[in-house]
Amino acid sequence: MPTETIGAPAPVRRSRARWPVPAALILLSLIPVFFGAVRLAELPGGAAVTPQNARFFDSPFPVLIHIPAAIVYSLLGAFQFVPSLRRGSRGRLGWHRIAGRILAPAGLLVGLSGLWMAVFYDLPEGDGDMLLVLRLIFGSGMVVSIVLGLLAIRRRDFVSHSAWMARGYAIGVAAGTQALVSIPWLLLIGPASELTRAVLMGSAWVINLAVAEYFIRRRGNPSARG
Repeated sequence: MPTETIGAPAPVRRSRARWPVPAALILLSLIPVFFGAVRLAELPGGAAVTPQNARFFDSPFPVLIHIPAAIVYSLLGAFQFVPSLRRGSRGRLGWHRIAGRILAPAGLLVGLSGLWMAVFYDLPEGDGDMLLVLRLIFGSGMVVSIVLGLLAIRRRDFVSHSAWMARGYAIGVAAGTQALVSIPWLLLIGPASELTRAVLMGSAWVINLAVAEYFIRRRGNPSARG
């Protein structure tokens, strides 16, 4: 009886310990989800056309693909980082596969539509060629990561699949990190120059990929998990 009493809370603690990462990812995703929803509401709602949103009214189809796909990808994708859903019972493993079949197309739509907008939309005020190049690099990196993840799972290489999909997701949710690094600059210093904006936006992609690589390496090294 005493042994059962002492040991019972342990699984609860382990279960709770697995949720901070997906919870943080969901909170991070709420920033672009909110602004994306506002953008979607503007298009059919007859909002005033401004220099900042004119490109979306001129060619709405890509953004109508990009934003819903990004919402699905960022929010549903966060749950793929819950170990009990990824490696749990047979039913839960089925959930992981079903979610993956939604997330992979959604992620490709996010990356490809983002690349299309970067190439064919007029540059908004405050953006410049450097930020355009960064968008092309990281957007392409997202698409390549997802494709490599899909190829890995076809080979039954689960480790590589997990790593590549994590990298793709890290790039895909960088919009939230970009807000976190850009808003303090705006509040404390003021509007950023083209160069500063490119550095801030680029740093968000780098931060997300660095965090993803940390967890990838940590999962691959059992001794690092304590």
